[in-house]
Amino acid sequence: MAGRRMRVTEGETPSRTAARAAAIADQMHRECGLLLELYRKKESLGTDLVLSDLLLVSVPPASSQLEVQDQLWRIHSALGQCRSLLERAIVREEQAVGVTAVGKAEYQKQRKTVKDRLALLLASTRELLKAFGGTAGLTTTTNNCQEPDGSTELFEVKMWIYRIYRELEYWSKAAITLLQALAGPGSVRMSTRRRRNILR
Repeated sequence: MAGRRMRVTEGETPSRTAARAAAIADQMHRECGLLLELYRKKESLGTDLVLSDLLLVSVPPASSQLEVQDQLWRIHSALGQCRSLLERAIVREEQAVGVTAVGKAEYQKQRKTVKDRLALLLASTRELLKAFGGTAGLTTTTNNCQEPDGSTELFEVKMWIYRIYRELEYWSKAAITLLQALAGPGSVRMSTRRRRNILR
């Protein structure tokens, strides 16, 4: 799925394109929630974890004063940074924790699902950004996200990975909010069957 692009039919309006992208974001948000649950279970982490509220990615703050293309660029750039963080987390987890510990099939499958859905959401927001006359350049810097070095305690590595999964959940929710607004009222209330057809 990583190489796929959102299918936009000729003559499709931006609101319909936004509705399709919102459906993808909604699916990703739910999948991120499941990934967090599986990760907490795998690592025996409680649900009462206290984490910093500082976001890991670096984009301009949200503002209703931003033009539509700037709002789309903000979300697209944040998602691109999330992809970079996720790729780093996967490599680091397999190095630090080990293949046998990481090799729980359900967790690994869900992690891949989130990664693939993120690639599809990135492609869809890129298409939508172009439709609104914006450019799809990505910001690559991250905020307060120094990757744990080789001497770091294993628990700190696990918490860094957990923060990245939380970040994915946060930005998928932010994408839903913007994309639903662009789609217009009622545009993204679609049946499960239609959503499955969009995500195929």
